[in-house]
Amino acid sequence: MGSYKDIIFEKKPPIAWVTFNRPDKLNAISLTLIQELGDVLDTLWDDEEIKVLVLTGTGDRAFCAGADITMFQGQKPNSMFHIIRKIVEVTQKMEKFPKPIIAAINGFALGGGCELAISCDFRLASEKAAFGQPEIMLGLIPGAGGTQRLAKLIGLGRAKELCMLGNRIPADEAHRIGLVNMVFPTDKFKEEVQNFANRLAEGPPVALKMAKYACNFGTQVPLDVGLVLESGVFSVLFGTEDMVEGTSAFLEKRKAKFSGK
Repeated sequence: MGSYKDIIFEKKPPIAWVTFNRPDKLNAISLTLIQELGDVLDTLWDDEEIKVLVLTGTGDRAFCAGADITMFQGQKPNSMFHIIRKIVEVTQKMEKFPKPIIAAINGFALGGGCELAISCDFRLASEKAAFGQPEIMLGLIPGAGGTQRLAKLIGLGRAKELCMLGNRIPADEAHRIGLVNMVFPTDKFKEEVQNFANRLAEGPPVALKMAKYACNFGTQVPLDVGLVLESGVFSVLFGTEDMVEGTSAFLEKRKAKFSGK
C-alpha cells in the first residue's frame, strides 16, 4: 500500500508491516525513510482494523544499519540538530503510538537502527541479528535516544559499554542483558514474529494502549506520580466493554473476544 520510496507498507489486518527498503545501503536511515515512517504512523493512528505494527528490514542482512553517513556530509551543528530532531520526533511518535509496535530484527541493528528498535514496544531478533551503537568510532555519540533509552532498558553500565566502546553484540547476548525480548531461529523467524503479533492483536486494544502509556510515561516521573497514573488508567478501564467481556470470559472459562470498546 502507499507510494513510498524507502519503505514498503503493507496492511494485513489486524497487523500492519513496515519494511525498511534500502537493501543496497543495509536499510540505512534516510530523511525520506523517516518521513515515510512518520506518515505511516499518522495513517494508522486511528485505523481500527490494525491492532499491531511490525517494523523489519528488507533482505536477510540488516534490520537497519544506522544512519546513511552521506546525510552528515557538509552539515553544520545547526543543520545537523534539525536533522537529528526529525528522527527523534518519529521515535517519540512511536512511543505515543496507541498500538503495540514490534521490531522484527532480522540482521544488523546498529546506530540509528538500534535506536529505532529500542523505541518499539517489543524487540524480536533472529539468531543472526547483531546490535550496537558504533557512533563513538566516528567521534560522535548516539543522537536519537541511544544514551537515554538504552540506560533505562539495560542499565547505565551496559549502556555505557555500547555507547562508549562501540561494542557490537550478537542476539543471544542482547537477549541476556534485556535488550531484546526473544530470539528465534532464522528459518522460523517470520513465522514466530507473526505468531507473536497475532497474540498481541487478540488482546483488548484499549487496555494494551493504557499498559503501553503507563509503562512508557509512568516510569519517567517519580514513583508516587507513576502509581497515581497507573491507578487512574486501571480505573478508567472499568468503563470499557472489553473489561466486562474479559471478566465474563474468565468466569465462564472461555476465550475472550475483545472489541476495543
